[in-house]
Amino acid sequence: MRKKLQKKLVHEGEYVAEVDIEFIYTDEGWSPYLSLDDAQKLDDVREALRKGDLKRASQHARIYSLTPIAL
Repeated sequence: MRKKLQKKLVHEGEYVAEVDIEFIYTDEGWSPYLSLDDAQKLDDVREALRKGDLKRASQHARIYSLTPIAL
């Protein structure tokens, strides 16, 4: 089993959160996969962004605001 740290983006409304997670690689089963803690972290960040709770989302992620560009 090996682990690899990666960044996952969560997009909700006008915000994007960059969350650090570990993918777990094994020779068995459905690889790569996330730990239960990392999956819950992604869900918590997504829920916080939906509710507009940027302070809570920022506890687990870096938050970015999206700005639409009209061409």
